[in-house]
Amino acid sequence: MNIEARDVTVSFGARSVVDGLSLAVPSGSWLNVVGPNGAGKSTLLRVLAGLTAHAGTILIDGSDARSLHRREWAQRVALVPQVPQVPLGMTVGQYVLLGRTPHLRPLGVEGPGDIAAAHRALETLDLLPFVDRMVTTLSGGERQRVLVARLLAQDAPIALLDEPTTALDVGHQQQVLDLVDSLRAEHDLTVVATMHDLTLAGQYGDQVALVHDGRLHASGPATDVLTEETLNRIYGARVRVLAGDDGPIVVPVR
Repeated sequence: MNIEARDVTVSFGARSVVDGLSLAVPSGSWLNVVGPNGAGKSTLLRVLAGLTAHAGTILIDGSDARSLHRREWAQRVALVPQVPQVPLGMTVGQYVLLGRTPHLRPLGVEGPGDIAAAHRALETLDLLPFVDRMVTTLSGGERQRVLVARLLAQDAPIALLDEPTTALDVGHQQQVLDLVDSLRAEHDLTVVATMHDLTLAGQYGDQVALVHDGRLHASGPATDVLTEETLNRIYGARVRVLAGDDGPIVVPVR
């Protein structure tokens, strides 16, 4: 299932956080959105998830998303926020089962099918041994797997990931992104992720979109977007971009 933003604008007071931004993500592809802090990346994801008021149009599989009920939107698009709100005292099993909420009727409760979907997600991510653990007791890498499990239980064909590698060491960063890539292939997911690490953004996914001051400055293959001249200008940083086997490697230099 594809998703597209057309001339999207989000304003907080007199300030435009997203300013006339348009991009399209084909079905089954992976787009990484990069840009300096405050560029509007997280706000864009919230717009795509139907959680932030905006001007412009979001199309989901070619249809205007404004025609969808909030629950129907969530059945199509799942968001893993950068800082998820996990209720105190909630176990891993309970948290993953929350992914089924968009599929429940108002005031409805989870049925056997919902419980089975959550169990499959836990099993897929090797989380069954953690099912009774409190989410708040998990390590960073374990918690990220739980967040992805909830996304998988939601069974939405479009996955939005806001900085999925934040606060993870390099090993866990790779594990999480490898996991997302394998799930994308197995479940034909369309993935949009905001990324802080430019090298990882260039090595995972199909396309990169560079956002600055709420506007789209470049999009396309990582080798075309993540160039020294562009990064020096947009980030105000001195970098070298080296050719790697899986994509460009961005290295800061003095």
